[in-house]
Amino acid sequence: MLHIKKQIVTDEAMRPVAVIIDYDDWQKIEAILQREPDDRTSIETYAGTIRLTIDPLDYQRQERDRW
Repeated sequence: MLHIKKQIVTDEAMRPVAVIIDYDDWQKIEAILQREPDDRTSIETYAGTIRLTIDPLDYQRQERDRW
C-alpha cells in the first residue's frame, strides 16, 4: 500500500471538499490505475460461475412471505 501525504480541503462548514496530494504521488497513482487488470481483478473471471438452484424472484417472494 502506498503511503500518500495528503491535505484535506474543507468548506466553511468544515465538510471535506477536496484533497491535495504531491505530484509524485499522483503519478504513482496514475501508473497503478493505468495498468491492465490481471486475472484476479478482471470481472470476466467471475462470469458464469454462479449456479442458482431457485429462481431469484421465487426466492424473494418466499422471503417476503416470512414477514
